[in-house]
Amino acid sequence: MIKDIKGLHHITSMASDARQINRFFTDTLGLRRVKKTVNFDDPSVYHLYYGDENGTPGTVMTYFPFPNMMLGRPGVGEVGETQFSVPKGALSFWADRFAAQGVGGVETHTVFGVNRLRFIGPDGDGFALIETADDGRAAWAGEGVSDDVAIRGFSGARFNLHDTAATEELLLFMGYERAEVEGDVTRLVIHGGNGADTIDLVSLPKTPFARQGAGSVHHIAFAVENREKQLEVRRALMETGYQVTPVIDRDYFWAIYFRTPGGILFEIATNAPGFNRDEDTAHLGEALKLPGRYENFRDRIEANLVPLAA
Repeated sequence: MIKDIKGLHHITSMASDARQINRFFTDTLGLRRVKKTVNFDDPSVYHLYYGDENGTPGTVMTYFPFPNMMLGRPGVGEVGETQFSVPKGALSFWADRFAAQGVGGVETHTVFGVNRLRFIGPDGDGFALIETADDGRAAWAGEGVSDDVAIRGFSGARFNLHDTAATEELLLFMGYERAEVEGDVTRLVIHGGNGADTIDLVSLPKTPFARQGAGSVHHIAFAVENREKQLEVRRALMETGYQVTPVIDRDYFWAIYFRTPGGILFEIATNAPGFNRDEDTAHLGEALKLPGRYENFRDRIEANLVPLAA
């Protein structure tokens, strides 16, 4: 069994409009944009990162905003809900804020005895705020969101699957433990992690497969401390039969990827070097940062990207 995974690192989704998704995460959710770069495989498209002050692993939501991308179709074989942790008693603030800003799909309910506020993002993204009593992570408080209600980072994520058995077996191998079952939802947790430590598996045997598009999660990343631990995880996964990519340099972390039995793309990402490797912490997310191989094309790349401030 793997013992080096510490919870989630980041979650990456797709969007249809860069300005819209930027406003939603900064102005509505009150998170900090910690990096403005490009899709390393398609530099005509932004890669935008949002999280706490430093972009701490376990807090970072990232987006590939492909202009005018077709909306995704929700279904099985995907991350159906990204879950953020907020302090107990914060949901009424967020319900009022979402109502004032026209956020859709707002619904309060309880799962596993915990209060939750569901809502949807600009492209139909599935989100939930989860009240958490003992989350000691420091929040990024801005845009009228005070520290006593602000998002602390991820709580976890919900996977929609035809059959949860194989994905549960994989997560158990990755160090998660089965916590409880409620209806068709199985909760797995990783103890001693980074706070972003819960995965809910939802069994939906009659639901059609998802079609990826704007509003869909592209991949979900799990955190390891360093490259040495990452290589150990890679070796363990390959010995179990998973097809794992070579290690890829993403400038702010090192990454490996593999496809799960349920169809979800998993990444294992290192905590280092972090988002302040090329920007001072006080100015994270302000300038467009490019991988070295694209610097000679900066003028052309910048001309093709819409300004986010407009």
